[in-house]
This record gives sequence, structure tokens and C-alpha cells, in this order.
Amino acid sequence: MKQHYSYWFKQALEQEFGSEEAVIRTRLTKDEEFDIAIVGGGYTGLWTAILIKQQQPGKHVVVLEKGLCGIGASGSNGGCMLTWSTKYPTLKKLYGEEQAKWLVQESENAIYEIEDFCKTHGIDAHLYRRGTYYTSTNEAQKGGMESVVNELSRLGINSWRKCDKDLKQKAGSERHIEGYYSEAAGSVQPALLVRGLRRVALELGIKIYEDSPMQKLEYGQPAKVVTDKATVSAKQVVLALNAWMLDHFKEFKRSIVVVSSDMVVTDPIPETLNQHGPEKGATVVDSRIFVHYYRDTRDGRLMLGKGGNKFSFANQVDTMFNQPTSYLPLLNRSFQKLFPQLEQNSFAYNWSGGSDRSVTGLPFFGNLKGQSNIFYGLGYSGNGVAQTRMGGKILSSMVLGLDNQWTRCGMTKGSLGHFPPEPFRWLGAMMMRDAVRRKENAEDENLKPFWLDKQLAKLAGPAGKADKVNG
Repeated sequence: MKQHYSYWFKQALEQEFGSEEAVIRTRLTKDEEFDIAIVGGGYTGLWTAILIKQQQPGKHVVVLEKGLCGIGASGSNGGCMLTWSTKYPTLKKLYGEEQAKWLVQESENAIYEIEDFCKTHGIDAHLYRRGTYYTSTNEAQKGGMESVVNELSRLGINSWRKCDKDLKQKAGSERHIEGYYSEAAGSVQPALLVRGLRRVALELGIKIYEDSPMQKLEYGQPAKVVTDKATVSAKQVVLALNAWMLDHFKEFKRSIVVVSSDMVVTDPIPETLNQHGPEKGATVVDSRIFVHYYRDTRDGRLMLGKGGNKFSFANQVDTMFNQPTSYLPLLNRSFQKLFPQLEQNSFAYNWSGGSDRSVTGLPFFGNLKGQSNIFYGLGYSGNGVAQTRMGGKILSSMVLGLDNQWTRCGMTKGSLGHFPPEPFRWLGAMMMRDAVRRKENAEDENLKPFWLDKQLAKLAGPAGKADKVNG
């Protein structure tokens, strides 16, 4: 059966090859040896490979991908390039003030670095660094950013400013009643970015084999990555599988929860968007626990996404990707509430993606089962378009044995929390999700939520695109 790619991935393949049917793949067909094997051809794996090769060009590096590079979350996300500034409270709680400050600054630097990288290497990823609006859409959400902004200001690293009268026009919806704007953010066509990284990796001399799924990993020196056709032997292995780690390594089963993020995109309506907003190239994220996020596209479409819909039982990953959304009515209701002025009653395309949400809402890195030559990183929690470059810095530094801020940071200590086992995890997630929906629906109508719904909603924690500091 033909896969239902994301709008972005479908567009990227058509641009690269002319059509989906004309895709050219290079598969691993014979045993080979490398210095470093990276399993996973998304953002994390490709950034890691590129950064290793840039620092030590003599390293013989291979990337193995089970499908096509970018076919997972890297090519199906909303394309919102956001930072960790709104997650400062969690960063401080986990890693202390000094490191939290540094991580916020590095997450903002990553936006500019990716922009410069694309310019330097001729990657036309439709990247706009036009900032982001973080907004409140009901009275209960107001004031939620104030304490975070105050803390960032105290540290001298605040990039946010309060929006006033122009918020509704710039963010493109009358629903926004309070907002903050930061220029350290933007939007990108995510699949064009990941396919561009693939091209640059090849130009640097990195070998890439697609349609070469890892079937098992044999520990030792060298370690061996066994695929369906052949085996790669490598002195060091990086596992950049994100949610797909769960398919191979049971020890991560309770470290993350796989949850869908569902998206729709309109036909081109550039004149309408010019009249009503949002601002060209900017991203907009609301203050809900399971957020709405949206942005325009180069050809004048509007993309709307909503997180926190489907929670996968037993963390089955493949059911989250490359298929139409099961939540089209929910997305349509959200769209009509946010953008009645656009008069859009249908969408050009819809799709579902998945994210690997950790307990902390932040990624974690380490060595697999104490294997000093096998490294991993996962758990970006739906906020990784820019942060995967940071993940690449962490993993490349670990692989190369560097002693720097990346290898010393708290994120290299592995998972910092676990979810309950099944079926309690899934049942709890369903109770929490439904309570969040009831709570936020009540707040939208200026009604007082049930006490129990408020308590259950708190269990959602900071796993969204921002810390929920307004309770």
C-alpha cells in the first residue's frame, strides 16, 4: 500500500526526484567496515554525522536509515523552529541555573546557526527567521509567561517582548488576547531541511544507505549493525532512532511515550493571509497543554497542527507516521475557532506524525547499557527542529571523546524519569488527555473547570512546547 507521506515529505521528494515513484535509493548490500556507524537518517543522525566529519574529516562515517532520510519525525513535523527559552524553569530545576542559562542561549544560537548553514550550503528549505508568538487564547492562560520572562530578564538572556495592539493581526487570529514575541525563532519546510542535510553529508564524504533497516546490534569491538542484507562493523555506533529506539531496546520502553501531532494545510490563499495574517514566516504557539501551532508556507498556505491526540499503546511507533490523521474533525473545529475569517471549510492535505515525549519534556543522551562505544539520544518531545543540532553537538562530542560543555551537560546522564508500565501508562494518558480537553474547553467558555480535571491536567507536566507555568 502506498504510504501517505506528510505534505512536506511529499513535496520534498517531488522536488528532488520529480515524483515519489522516481525516488532513487542506495541500499547496503554487502558487509562493510567504518570508524563510526550512525543508525537513523533524520535530523539527529545527519547533524551528528556532519559535525563529526567537520571536526575530523579523516573519520570514515556511515548513516544507515530504515526508509528514506527524513521519513520519520524530521520530515513530518510542523516546521516550527523554537527554542528552549520557555522551558527555562524545567532546565533550572534539572540542571541548575548556570547550565539552564547556557542551554537557553545555545537553543537560540541554534536558530541562527541553522540559518547560516543553509545559506552556506545552498539548502533552500524555505527557512524564515521571523520569530514566534507565544499567546493566550482565554483568560485562564493569561499571565503564564510573566514569571519565565522575569527570570530570563534577571539573567540578561530574555529575547521576549510583550505584544500589544498589533497581536491579533500579526498572529492572525482574534482569539489571541495576550502574547509575547521573540525574534529567535522561525519556520522551515522540515523535509527540505532534512533532505538538504542528506545532500551535504554526501558531499562531505559520508556514506548513506537508505532502505537498510537495522535488525539487531551486536555489542563488542567492533560493534556490528546487522541489516536485512548485510552487516556494518564499526568502532563506534550512534543510535539516532528517536522513537524507534523502542523497537529494538526494551530499556527505553518506559523512558518515553509516543504521542501523535496531527496537521492540516490549506490550499494556497496568499491574498487572504496578506489581509488577515499571520505575519509571513512567523510561527504561532498557544498556551494550551496540548498546543495549537501554526504558520504559513512560501506559497501562501496555512498549516495548523495540534499535539496530544493519540497515545500509542505499548509505544507502537509505526502507527503514528505516514498516514492521514484520525482527528480531522478536531482539527477542523480548532481551525474554525481560530480562523473564521479565512472561510476555509476543507483542507488540501492532512497527516499525522509522532513525537517521543520524555518525562521531563527534554531529550537525553548516554551510552547504551554501559557500552562505551555505543551512544544514543532521544526524547525531543515535539520540540526538536532546532534542538537536534544541539543533540548532534552532544553526540559528536561524545563520540570524539571531547571534554567540553556538551559532554559535561546534564543531558548526557540518560533518562531522568520513567512512565508507569502498561496498561497503566496508556490508561493514565487517556484519563489525563481527556481531563485536559475538558479543562481547556471550559476555560475557552470562561467557565470554571472541574477540580479533578485541573488536578489530572497537572500530570501532563512540561512535555509540550513550553512549560505550563500558569497551572
